[in-house]
Amino acid sequence: MWLYALRRILYAVPIALGVSIICFGLVFLAPGDPLGSLLPPDASQADIEYLRGVYGFDRPLPVQYFDWLMRVVSGDLGNSIQSGRPVLTEISHALMNTVLVSFGAVAVAFSIAFVLGTIAAYHLGTWVDRTVTGLSIAGVSVPNYWFGVVLVIIFAVEFNLLPAMGMGSGGSENFSIFEWEQLKYAILPIATMSLVPLGVIMRNTRSAVADVLSQDFVQALRAKGLGEWAVARHTIRNALPQVLAVMGLQFGYLVGGSILVETIFNWPGTGFLLGKAILTRDVPVVQGVVLVLAICFVITNLCVDLIQTAVDPRIKRG
Repeated sequence: MWLYALRRILYAVPIALGVSIICFGLVFLAPGDPLGSLLPPDASQADIEYLRGVYGFDRPLPVQYFDWLMRVVSGDLGNSIQSGRPVLTEISHALMNTVLVSFGAVAVAFSIAFVLGTIAAYHLGTWVDRTVTGLSIAGVSVPNYWFGVVLVIIFAVEFNLLPAMGMGSGGSENFSIFEWEQLKYAILPIATMSLVPLGVIMRNTRSAVADVLSQDFVQALRAKGLGEWAVARHTIRNALPQVLAVMGLQFGYLVGGSILVETIFNWPGTGFLLGKAILTRDVPVVQGVVLVLAICFVITNLCVDLIQTAVDPRIKRG
């Protein structure tokens, strides 16, 4: 087990290095000068060249990448062009806010989707199966940003039950999920973000459990006299590796793909920070956020691989 874990960690190193190259290179493919927002319209060429030298944009790209990579390895992602603050500080605060709503969405979506998907697999072809399938299709088909706007209209505008946006008067630094006055600000973002993984995991769980139920060993277990709960335990254990893989991908998408949702709810997470950085061409922040999110995705998949191996040792032998 430990040897397998070490091998998977070593596999993740070149992946992370490749991700860093892509993150660094893609930013420079975008049109526009990253220093344009800092310079006045009548700035002289000497001023432009001076500022480019200060930020290191006058050097060849491979040299810039190597310097950037060395700083990243030492934990220095540079300073924001717009605010002047360390990028790592801005990302760490934003990442905590994103992880907060992502874990909330994970808890809601994964638990409901797994239970409903398993129930649908046990009732294939019935009204229960058709209802669950309809819910999963709706979850996958409905854009989550549109769903978020609808939730705001219903719960914030019409009934005035929940706040529409922000993190409360205390801001992100004093936010606590253990206080209702602050927790209620996270309910609508969590509900919105859980929509897509709810539909995806529900469909995947249904198909995985139904596939296992159709296998011969399940009939053999029932023929040996095992109770239905014991058969269900064996069935879920065999279906779990496939479901875990999809859950890991969905969690990565929740952490990295929440730009629209965080913008709608004015939630100061990484998606909100990345959106602002893209609009202002704040290159260090864009590079830092994309790199951190990509590394989070790699780490999430690494953890899922290890959990899959713990659940089903046959994967390790494969």
